[in-house]
Amino acid sequence: MAKEVKIGKGMEVKRGKLKELKKRKGSSNVGKYKSVSKKSFCGPSGGAAAGSYPVDTKKRARAALAYARNAPNPSGIKACVKRHYPSMGKKKK
Repeated sequence: MAKEVKIGKGMEVKRGKLKELKKRKGSSNVGKYKSVSKKSFCGPSGGAAAGSYPVDTKKRARAALAYARNAPNPSGIKACVKRHYPSMGKKKK
């Protein structure tokens, strides 16, 4: 049995730690995005676990904004998404 579990590209945690991370507020999907690089997650910016709120595509970034309300600090998630996609959230005239 593997002692460490991959939760993202270049990110591994111990098996028991993964269960703890999933219990944190806004972190239920930790470990589902194994092909996403470490720098493409916004979870830590919002107080959620590393490996949550992926923003590697525009579609996932939009979803991260929609689910930011579940994070301990939703404004951190929103700010992180804006850093990755500056044009998101601006209304068109």
